[in-house]
Formats: sequence, C-alpha cells, structure tokens
Amino acid sequence: MIHSEYSFIDALAGGVLIGLGSLLAFLASGVIPGISGLFSRILRFPSAESVWRLVFFAGLLAGAGLLFASVDSASAYRPGSSLVGVAAAGLLVGFGTRLGGGCTSGHGVCGIGLGSRTSLVATVLFMASGIATVWLFRHLNIPLLK
Repeated sequence: MIHSEYSFIDALAGGVLIGLGSLLAFLASGVIPGISGLFSRILRFPSAESVWRLVFFAGLLAGAGLLFASVDSASAYRPGSSLVGVAAAGLLVGFGTRLGGGCTSGHGVCGIGLGSRTSLVATVLFMASGIATVWLFRHLNIPLLK
C-alpha cells in the first residue's frame, strides 16, 4: 500500500488528469464525455460507438479501484452512508442530470472549458444544490444517509 496524505497537489493532479482524459476522449470521438450522457447512451443506444464509451467508463471504474487498493488515505472517501442512502442519492443525481441536461463532468469540466455560459450556470446550480442538500441532511439529522 502507498501511504499518502491528501494535499493540494493531489487535487491539482486529479483535476489535470480529468481534464486530459476528457480532452483525449473528445479528440478521439468528437463527443464531449459527460459521464451521465456517456453512460445513458450505453444503456439506451447500443451501437458500434458503445465500445469506446464502455472502455472510457471501465477506465473510470478501474482507476477508482486501483486508487482504493493502493492508497491508504483513499479509505477516507468511501461512502459513510447506508446502501439505501447511497442508492437514493444515486437516483436523485440521475434525475438531476437528466433535468439539467448533463452532469458536472459534462458541464463543469467540458462545458466551462469550452466557454459555455449555460454550463457555468448549470455547474453553479449543481454545486449550490449539493451543498444545500448536505447541509440540510446533516442539520436535520435525516437517518436515510446514516
């Protein structure tokens, strides 16, 4: 196991790698790789194009698995909530990404990077909603997330 303390450099490296991965996926496919759109198209429209989407998605899962298996401090980022809470949160995020026309990776990483005002507004709203939700659940002691 690699022992690492989380630092600004870790966050910067992660952001750069996300940006580079998104750029490479865009250059290879011509499609902005927002994760919700990428994943929903795998499920809804199986085609020859599904292969690169599956490879991209598998890389995301493999990278996370590799991190959790090799870095001790990654355990701090494991879900602290019940399976029901995580599933409910996942459903709400899925609903929100459809309502918002994409997720934070599509809007926040790619859309803002391309200068989209709509993506900037969407990302600000996603973040504000997430912050408000966590604050409310923690201060109202809602047991679903415990």
